[in-house]
Amino acid sequence: MVLRLRPDAFRAWTQLCVQALSATRAEIDALNVFPVPDSDTGTNAYLTFVAGADAVAALPDDVALADLVRAHTDGLLTGAKGNSGVILSQLVRATFHDLSLDAAVEPADVARSFRAASDAAHAAVGRPVEGTILSVARAAAEGAEHAVESGAEARDVFALAAASARVALAKTPEQMPRLAQAGVVDAGGRALVVVLDATERALTGRAPEPAAHHVPRPVAPAGDDFVEGGPGYEVMYLLDADDSEIPALRRALDGLGDSLVVVGGERLWNVHVHVDDVGAAIEAGMQAGRPYRIAVTHFADQIARQRGEAAVGRAVVVAATGAGLADLCREAGAHVLEFTRDRPVDVATMLGTLRSLDVAEIVVLPNNPRYVGLFDAAAKQVRADGVRVAVIPTHAQVQGLAALAVHDPGLDFDEDVVAMSSAAAHTQHGAVTVATEPGITMAGPCDVGDVLGVVSGDFAVVGHDVAEVAGAVLDRLVSPAAELVTLVVGDGADDDVAQELSRRLRAERVDVDVVVYQGGQENYPLFVAVE
Repeated sequence: MVLRLRPDAFRAWTQLCVQALSATRAEIDALNVFPVPDSDTGTNAYLTFVAGADAVAALPDDVALADLVRAHTDGLLTGAKGNSGVILSQLVRATFHDLSLDAAVEPADVARSFRAASDAAHAAVGRPVEGTILSVARAAAEGAEHAVESGAEARDVFALAAASARVALAKTPEQMPRLAQAGVVDAGGRALVVVLDATERALTGRAPEPAAHHVPRPVAPAGDDFVEGGPGYEVMYLLDADDSEIPALRRALDGLGDSLVVVGGERLWNVHVHVDDVGAAIEAGMQAGRPYRIAVTHFADQIARQRGEAAVGRAVVVAATGAGLADLCREAGAHVLEFTRDRPVDVATMLGTLRSLDVAEIVVLPNNPRYVGLFDAAAKQVRADGVRVAVIPTHAQVQGLAALAVHDPGLDFDEDVVAMSSAAAHTQHGAVTVATEPGITMAGPCDVGDVLGVVSGDFAVVGHDVAEVAGAVLDRLVSPAAELVTLVVGDGADDDVAQELSRRLRAERVDVDVVVYQGGQENYPLFVAVE
């Protein structure tokens, strides 16, 4: 069977990788004992692939495959987090560099791309170590080459490469004593296996056998550092530099510390190293070119923050769309991250916001199903600093308003979170929007310009009049136990629709209170909440 790469399939693959890493993030974090046991490899791999998928999702539907691949690999490179994230970005970059994007992909092409990826990742690491993601990548390349020799088709070459990677992952404790002592497989290698398994599933439709891994035991850090005698800082930065400057940069950084990884090309590089002399690591980058987006983590400080005196107070962080909704949340005392369809909230902004709050406790209301996993990942990194963070999985803006309404900073943190979670969960939510393209919904087919009614996240009504569809949505949400209805009017929407619904409710249900807000949200003339 001929294998051709298509833009729609590529887009789907980027999302499948994100979903797979999201599902295994906590497991991979728990496996993390090398090079530093800071329990963040799964989170870093997830955030790296989120950056790549977001770069693809931001492009129009008619973009060519080559441009999608370039956006994805650049997104991975610039958004790579941690040692494993940087190596994974290089593996993907090298793989697609050697694959044909405008012709049928032959089995030999697949094997060649796997070998190129393994070689590139190995070359990017200052001091390669066996029993790591590099060993797993090399095994995948060897598996692909053996598959070609046996006459396998291109899709099956991917599958056999993934199978070889799973076998190699199980052997990593035999190659590294630290893994054997902890009773785990290599975390970075596990992340690579998750990506390869997702790729196999995308290409063949088969769900591979789960990779063998061990239940991790806690590994206590020695002394005040994560690794006794190891460097105290992680330094990462992007670098604008000529390719000819990179060998000298590698030599300079290799002499300063360990865990060195330098990946990229065409004047865009991602640099990662563990050092004691942060200034020297940054100066080496300045001598090579222009370093930017510099990030420094002091390993000992992470422990000190957990042992030292905690900050006080509690903050609520809300993702909101629409100026009116954002103002409502601010009036309730929340810190607001505003987003639109064209200007989503990225992980870096989420993490930066959480870390900028000088408080002991944070409650997060994502108010969008897409943001729940991202905030979870950001929260995990902030928890490592000793801050208590609870992410309440609100999927709708009106759920966030309901949670904010019962927020009480005077309560114990857990009690406050339970109350807010309960308020959000018991809020029935709906919306009205307009179709921008033809399609099939749970309520039947729709054409461009049709009015769609959303109930609890699913399309439940298709019509032609906003007022009629809004009424139908309200009818489905209002139950005999309803006490409060909230109507949030969108940007440019007709206020008469909300006012008419309000009059009708007051006439039919005198026991129900009605509140109308000007939300200013895009694309949705009306949000509806029933409590």
